[in-house]
Amino acid sequence: MRLQSRFAGELTTNAAAAGCGALTADDDGKASGEKDMARAVTVIIVNFNAGARLARVIAHLRAQVFQDFDVIVFDNASSDGSADGLEAGALDLRVIKSAENLGFAAGNNRAAREAAGEWIAFLNPDAYPEPGWLAALMNAAARHPGVDAFGSLQIDAGDPARLDGAGDAYHVFGLPWRGGFGWPAALAPEEGECFAPCAAAALYRRATFDALGGFDESFFCYGEDVDLGFRLRLAGGRAVEVPGARVAHEGSGVTGRRSEFTTYHGHRNRIWTYFKNMPGAILWPMLPFHLLTDVYLLLRLSAIGLGGAYLKAMRDAWKDRARIFAERRRIQASRRVSFADLARALSWSPFAVMQRAPVIRAVKPAPAAQMEARV
Repeated sequence: MRLQSRFAGELTTNAAAAGCGALTADDDGKASGEKDMARAVTVIIVNFNAGARLARVIAHLRAQVFQDFDVIVFDNASSDGSADGLEAGALDLRVIKSAENLGFAAGNNRAAREAAGEWIAFLNPDAYPEPGWLAALMNAAARHPGVDAFGSLQIDAGDPARLDGAGDAYHVFGLPWRGGFGWPAALAPEEGECFAPCAAAALYRRATFDALGGFDESFFCYGEDVDLGFRLRLAGGRAVEVPGARVAHEGSGVTGRRSEFTTYHGHRNRIWTYFKNMPGAILWPMLPFHLLTDVYLLLRLSAIGLGGAYLKAMRDAWKDRARIFAERRRIQASRRVSFADLARALSWSPFAVMQRAPVIRAVKPAPAAQMEARV
């Protein structure tokens, strides 16, 4: 694989540093390292006190038209019993339980190590896929063999006439957003290249996910999908938004969309993503605008009672700057994307941010050298 060979030297380091966590055997009594005959796709759901939502997601997976997949539920020490007694039906389903809450990023990484197929589909326990969801993603993968990641069209579960997101977008000031959030569903964009897929319902080539080191576990949750998508871009990879792959998404159904928890993790991780990944040719000229954006967000969040959580996020982001800049040096040293291609993938319009507009571009053909590497 193109990315696998590029990052092969750091894979062992990443796995050793992360550890295996406190995992139990699955319901069939198999040790967590054993794998049956590989399916084409492994669907991974990280659960933490999702209540009845998790059983609802499993029911939607049972109804999938495409059936060459297995399911791993990674339970982050839930106390509500939501991962117990799931009705798998004909699904190839395993539940892996952790003795502690490792977070969304680490939970997905641990489960991904158990996947054996070519593809991994990440699915939130509050994202309910339509029957053709996986089929649409796999058809898109066949149409775009040089693409490593695919995103779903997220419909607002509380208002099906509105979008929850159509691919993640990223502004040069260091602002990510879900494209089309709150827009009429009738205005959903056509299939095309997005900056990154939202991990609430996304498909990644497993070898590429592994080569990139998976999600950054220090993020715990929120923004880790944008960070991963940014690193994929820097490594020369691309992502495609697939409007036919539809899920109904609650969005922060467990943690709350405007909670202190969401504010803290979202903004701390936003800062880390920017300084880890943005090349200096863009970062330094845009830094004054980035800092002004931070001030604006402080004022806006203070007005709704979340200023304290935001200030804590800023403090902790900068307190860990030595580690973040060490990561930055490693990531930038291995960058393969051209400046022109990265600039094309980013958003430069302040109006796009304010409107939360979808940023979808035509899919460029894969370079011949990249396609040869896939053979």
